[in-house]
Amino acid sequence: MDKSKRPFLKSKRSFRRRLPPIQSGDRIDYRNMSLISRFISEQGKILSRRVNRLTLKQQRLITIAIKQARILSLLPFLNNEKQFEKSESTARTAGLRTRIK
Repeated sequence: MDKSKRPFLKSKRSFRRRLPPIQSGDRIDYRNMSLISRFISEQGKILSRRVNRLTLKQQRLITIAIKQARILSLLPFLNNEKQFEKSESTARTAGLRTRIK
């Protein structure tokens, strides 16, 4: 049978099975920062279940653990790389104060 005559048959490819991101021994907890940090984007957002390859129950537990860690200040709510420095607005107000005096 020619390949053009069988358009809907899938080619046989070997798939390498991916390891689950959470092993059975790992405990999902707000104190386990090495585990939690794997499921947060660079911006500090919680990654989706499809990206994480987690089960629904695992994703719920991860989400709860991340939120608890944020409330307890173990994780930032936003992950901004820029440190707060003196901005131009504070420099402008300082300049106005000297002119007024």
